[in-house]
Amino acid sequence: MTGNRDGRRWAGLVFISIAVSLIIVDSTIVNVAVPSIVEELKISSTEVQWVQEAYTLVFASLLLVFGSLADRFGRRRLMLLGVVIFGLASIAAALAPSGGLLILARLIQGVGGSMILPTTLSIINATFRGRERGIAFAVWGSTIGGMAAVGPLLGGWLTTAFSWRWAFGINIPLGVIIVIGVLLTVAESRSDRVERIDGVGALLSVLTMAPLVFGLIEGRTYGWWAVDTAPTIGDWTWPLELSPVPLAFAVALVALVAFIAWGLRRQRRGESTLLAFGLFRIASFRNGNIAAAVVSLGEFGIILALPLWLQFVVGFDALQTGLLLLSLAVGSFVASGIAGALSGRVAPVWIVRGGLLAEIVGVAGVAFTIGPDATWGPLIPFLFVYGVGVGLATAQLTGVVLAEVPPAASGQASGTQSTSRQLGGALGVAVLGTVLFSTTAGVLASTLDDRGIPAAQRDQVVSQVVDSAGAAIAGLAASPETQDLAINARAAFSDGTRAAAFTAAGFLVLGLASTLTLGSGAARREGAREETATAS
Repeated sequence: MTGNRDGRRWAGLVFISIAVSLIIVDSTIVNVAVPSIVEELKISSTEVQWVQEAYTLVFASLLLVFGSLADRFGRRRLMLLGVVIFGLASIAAALAPSGGLLILARLIQGVGGSMILPTTLSIINATFRGRERGIAFAVWGSTIGGMAAVGPLLGGWLTTAFSWRWAFGINIPLGVIIVIGVLLTVAESRSDRVERIDGVGALLSVLTMAPLVFGLIEGRTYGWWAVDTAPTIGDWTWPLELSPVPLAFAVALVALVAFIAWGLRRQRRGESTLLAFGLFRIASFRNGNIAAAVVSLGEFGIILALPLWLQFVVGFDALQTGLLLLSLAVGSFVASGIAGALSGRVAPVWIVRGGLLAEIVGVAGVAFTIGPDATWGPLIPFLFVYGVGVGLATAQLTGVVLAEVPPAASGQASGTQSTSRQLGGALGVAVLGTVLFSTTAGVLASTLDDRGIPAAQRDQVVSQVVDSAGAAIAGLAASPETQDLAINARAAFSDGTRAAAFTAAGFLVLGLASTLTLGSGAARREGAREETATAS
């Protein structure tokens, strides 16, 4: 009987991991498909970022809400609801006739994804104990690392052989498999404490995230202080000389202060809070969340820049891009074996540090190889090393963050930990996207000035290249009159991609430094408690 129960738990972990794969593959599969989306729907570089950020923004904003709701209404139930919403939104994305409707579908996908991720973590945290929990987290984390790279390969094949629309359509059969498998193998779980959800806190969390990401993405369009381009909605035009971007940052700051003050007030009154403020007294939870946010700044942002550069500058198609990024997946899968072998022998925090060091080496190596005449050969070993780092760091950092969290608070804690990662990921895409396009625009404008290109023509070329996220380079190269401009554009886009890669490496260095505040005692104490409980 015990064997059957154990077998169901591990089978359930398989379907939970597939559920994680659903949202991770979708996040990465889109990166390879974006160039084809740009060409078919004629979306701008700002819309390119919003195709990424619409999903991530909603995803990060609602993680805390659904982490708490899962504890109250059932973790399995909420995960299944998220899978259904995600699947329906994927159908809408696959059929989207315009960039605006695609972004709207991505927003709805973010709602479904924000239900899935924290519930998978809290189910694992409530189901497994001791060394088994470490193994389960290793499987969960390796799935994230592996799927982050398999996604581009799958997206490349679907986009090249069929259409970018199939990159979203693949979610439908995966969703069906998840629903059936979870219903058969995963037991329902919820917290014993039933409390009212903090609606005000939920609103304040959204008001913190949304304006922050909006400002980071739109700053180069509307202006970081004074208005460069006035926003318009229908017949209405922004009336102030001050850009809306600093106002958005101010709203985010005020909302953040209000969110913290409101949460602490509710905590003092013994009421439920959206963010697990009490858990921040646990050093491993507090410091681990800081590390997770900083690390994600570097991990997720670089995946936006590389596929654009590979396809629009180097000349790869979507499938070739996916095949090249497969080396990242191989590295991540190798790391899963390494992490499993080291589980229980090496403190998780040291595995995290080793993984981050590998990520830094890999990303910096990629940065050094980037250029308009780059070949695929030198990129493979660095992407492999980067993949090894992602596989080692992701799962073990999760384990460190949640090691001392009581199972009853696992939903809230998982939501908080996931929010830290997604906040970092959202900021990473916004910041590195801004670095990519701003550097490209600056370098290209300077190069064309040095060549004596008239200002009007210079601005037109820069606008074409940047607004198309690089897609216009092929058109410039096709005409004999503008072939030289295409050469300059390729060099500038390479400089922008290199700057984004070095920025990502810098964030990862900060992430490594932040792990120095993490002790190795948390996981050991967790293991000791579980061994004592088992013996008794």
